Amino acid sequence: MKSPTIVLLAASIGCGAAFSNTRPPFAVVRSPRGILFSTAADAQSTTTSDAGSQTQQLADTVSKLKRVLTQEYLSFFNPMVDSWYKKDVTFDDPLTSLSGVDSYRNNVDMLAGRTLLGKLLFDGAGINLHSVTGGEITGENGSVAIGDVVTRWTLRMTLKVLPWKPEAVFSGISVYKLQPGGKEGVTIVGQTDYWDSINIKEGMDPSVPQTQYQKVAKSEAVADFLGQLKPGGFQAAAAAPELPYLLLRRGDGYEVRKYPGFVGIETPYMRRDFGFEGLGAFANGLDPLAPSLMQVYNDDDDAEPKDKMMTWPLRFTNPGEGSDAPAPPPAAEEKAGKGQWKSVSLATRPERIVAVRTFTDAAMGPVVRNADRELRAMLKRDGLAPKDGSEDYVVFAQYDAVHSMGTRRSEAWIELKDGGHPF
Repeated sequence: MKSPTIVLLAASIGCGAAFSNTRPPFAVVRSPRGILFSTAADAQSTTTSDAGSQTQQLADTVSKLKRVLTQEYLSFFNPMVDSWYKKDVTFDDPLTSLSGVDSYRNNVDMLAGRTLLGKLLFDGAGINLHSVTGGEITGENGSVAIGDVVTRWTLRMTLKVLPWKPEAVFSGISVYKLQPGGKEGVTIVGQTDYWDSINIKEGMDPSVPQTQYQKVAKSEAVADFLGQLKPGGFQAAAAAPELPYLLLRRGDGYEVRKYPGFVGIETPYMRRDFGFEGLGAFANGLDPLAPSLMQVYNDDDDAEPKDKMMTWPLRFTNPGEGSDAPAPPPAAEEKAGKGQWKSVSLATRPERIVAVRTFTDAAMGPVVRNADRELRAMLKRDGLAPKDGSEDYVVFAQYDAVHSMGTRRSEAWIELKDGGHPF
């Protein structure tokens, strides 16, 4: 019998079944590019027009399947659309392997709290779908290939059975193997899951996830999971509510996040405590958000180094309202840059994707720059590209109240350029 934690991770996103084992009217052949099929011998005289119609019909069916998968993720597989899955569909993830729809359905229901055991163990489980790609129909030597469908997702769950209620987070991809036939015209015959934290192979092309992600020993997966369950200890108090974000990747040593557009206030500073005091006085009554963001240029040896800048977010764009920054609060707009607030200006940032590396040491210059260097090396390893020009400066975030006690949370931030990531 599998332990609950192992069963839990097996349930990350597998699903589905098929009711029919009827032999499809095609000869199925596997190739590195997908699953090939050609017409039977008695249909070799099919016209070019018929072949084109068949290819288009298959492409339309795959598009429909991708819409079905999207809805399944959004509903956390409630319901699961069994007719798209082979009855003995296989499922593999970094921790476990299983076969058949029924066993996986039970696991998903447990994770989602739809079973008695799930209600006892877990809370707040959910999955965010980032993309559904692939499934291209291509020709090869008179046959047709169905490419893999790939989903990108982030899975979260809280283990309420432990007194400190840790949250475990997994992000990664699922690769769906397809073949023609079944009730819907296309059937999922296998699904393989990979985690961003352990399965990305260094130096591989990120545009081809089937080769960038590689299987690893299950011991690595166990260590990754258990490492998230350790008590966090006494944490420093947060300075303010946090600017919300969507977690796109929990990688090996870093995260990738999507932040909404925001409007804030910024000021140059010589010493960080002066910056905090200045923005704190200006923002009284404006309810600023954490973190404080500092941008420092790598120009200490220049005759005229650029100003260090500190930014505090004030308002952010809500989902569905676009990617630009919202309008500033009238009170901030009225006084920014005037009188005693001459050094404080409004700052706007559009929606953006940022890579983040957390550190707990005091945010002194050498510590921040070391975190920035480490993060850049990790991004290069995993095929992610920083925004052009970002190497000229470091950006770091601080979340904690000044003079608070406990483990501090600071981060090095690097914005990723458009097209420099798979999100």
